[in-house]
Amino acid sequence: MTFPTMRFRAAAARCTGALLAALAAVAASGTALAQDALLGQPTPGGLGLQAGATPVKEQVHDFHNLLLIIITAICLFVLALLVYVMYRFRAAANPTPSKTTHNTLIEVIWTAVPVMILVVIAIPSMKLLYAQDVIPEADMTIKAIGKQWYWTYEYPDHGDIVFDAFMLQDEEAAEAGLPRLLATDVPVVIPVDTTVRILVTAGDVLHSFAVPAFGIKTDAVPGRLNETWVHVKEEGTYYGQCSELCGTAHAYMPIMVEVVSQAEFEDWVAQQQAARTPAETVRQVAVAE
Repeated sequence: MTFPTMRFRAAAARCTGALLAALAAVAASGTALAQDALLGQPTPGGLGLQAGATPVKEQVHDFHNLLLIIITAICLFVLALLVYVMYRFRAAANPTPSKTTHNTLIEVIWTAVPVMILVVIAIPSMKLLYAQDVIPEADMTIKAIGKQWYWTYEYPDHGDIVFDAFMLQDEEAAEAGLPRLLATDVPVVIPVDTTVRILVTAGDVLHSFAVPAFGIKTDAVPGRLNETWVHVKEEGTYYGQCSELCGTAHAYMPIMVEVVSQAEFEDWVAQQQAARTPAETVRQVAVAE
């Protein structure tokens, strides 16, 4: 091995180490910023994904970080290989080019290594898909119905509570100290540390029920019930939006979820039931009979 080649390889190794260190620092800072971000909503200039509030979102984070490492390593390897090939096999160093067309070992390696990488990716991917798709035994059920351009929510396990949630106007959100384009006049309320099954459908066109901090995004299809689930581990207010282009007011169809203690949730249920009009009660009794 010639001295220039040794020097080039040493420089390449130093550059690769520096790039990996920089990537680790960026990833760490991104995670820190995401954790320090306002709970359940995006922050200007933030890096990384929103902090996870459910087990599914934590798996999404882990899978994202794994893929980030893998694709970065692949990109750095290909870049180093290209630089080496351009230097090592340049015309000045190879006045008589090699006529080799096949190399069995290299061909086996470039087939086997991608297969092994895909296997490494497939295992956590299937675990995540299973966690998202299989609904555990739920403690309660909520039905979310997408409409142009608001959401209707039903609580069939709590006296058939039904209400519509409309986006607050800018001045209303500012007066209440809530985020613009994300706050609603009536929030969805669920208890903390409770497995909640969410049935999702639509009353007119396609919508999509998405809350980033929960790691959920479920299509709302007219005439069809889709389902997802959440188990929120921390009290707070979380925000989402319709994530399917559903018309001219698609951008003004937010989702606002308040996660409260079990006692506060029971008080909220009692207030909602007490607020129902006598006409609603009579109509529901007649339907039940």
